[in-house]
Amino acid sequence: MNSTLFPQFSLSTDRQKSSAPVSGTESMIVIGGGPAGYTAALYGARAALSPLVLLGPAPGGQAATADLMENVPGFPEGISGQALAARMREQAESFGARMQSEDVTAVDLSRRPFRVKTFDSEYLAKTLVIATGAHSRRLGVPGEDRFVGRGVSFCANCDGLFFKEKTIAVVGGGDSACDEAVFLAKFARQVWVIHRRDQFRANQRARDRVLSHPKIKVIWNAVVDEIFGEKRVQRARLHRLDTGEVSDLAVDGVFVYIGMDPNTQLFEGQLALDSRGYIVTDRQQATSVPGVFAAGDVQDPDFRQVATAAGSGAAAAIQAEHFLAHEE
Repeated sequence: MNSTLFPQFSLSTDRQKSSAPVSGTESMIVIGGGPAGYTAALYGARAALSPLVLLGPAPGGQAATADLMENVPGFPEGISGQALAARMREQAESFGARMQSEDVTAVDLSRRPFRVKTFDSEYLAKTLVIATGAHSRRLGVPGEDRFVGRGVSFCANCDGLFFKEKTIAVVGGGDSACDEAVFLAKFARQVWVIHRRDQFRANQRARDRVLSHPKIKVIWNAVVDEIFGEKRVQRARLHRLDTGEVSDLAVDGVFVYIGMDPNTQLFEGQLALDSRGYIVTDRQQATSVPGVFAAGDVQDPDFRQVATAAGSGAAAAIQAEHFLAHEE
């Protein structure tokens, strides 16, 4: 097999590859198991395409890490991300979607049927729906990588309980940063929100919850320059952008919410990407390769909402079914 046709996904190259038997040709393969992927699977299944969903390393996507989502239509009392993901998966499976807990390591979009390679198998597909989502952007400062899992985190729902009665810094000023700061305040003794601007970018409800919370204090116009500690995080060095002042803040943990980057490493050189690395799609969710569609955060740098991801997943599956019908 010509390895140049299968550029390796950078997060997967350290695992041992096995021989990959080729399966029969699937009508539709969905890569990714977040709201976009599950919705595409639901619509594909209802169109009798029996879609195969390769869930990847994080079933449920970013949404599954949210403690409470209050902006998902149909859930006026809110719903946890894990509960929503479980219900979306169950619904798709009830109509015949097939879920596989496999990580995609490479794709070949140069010919049809498309080839999708995992650690254990190689699949053939007449159409693809890419819903690989996005991942948390890192600060890129000294100490961040060293203390991942030892005080540095990108998931409050995953790690918040470990910081009971601790002091935590949340870096960011958008919806996620504000929502997770409130969530972490359930456990922490003190939460500091560090934001590089003088006002939040979050929605008004999220802002109000942070600013009125007795356990949360905000440090405006500041960035984290470095994270220090011995075995675990002990302090963060802050740089005030308005005054130039540098000071150390004693904290037990640093939670980073400064934006997202798309998971598109697999598709570089095969699909058109924009300047930020997002997959370029048209209004029908079609990519630059006929038969390949994309949905959700992997092609949406602006909204990144469950509702918009689900809508784009539905559109992608509908257009994939139309593509197949036109061919036949």
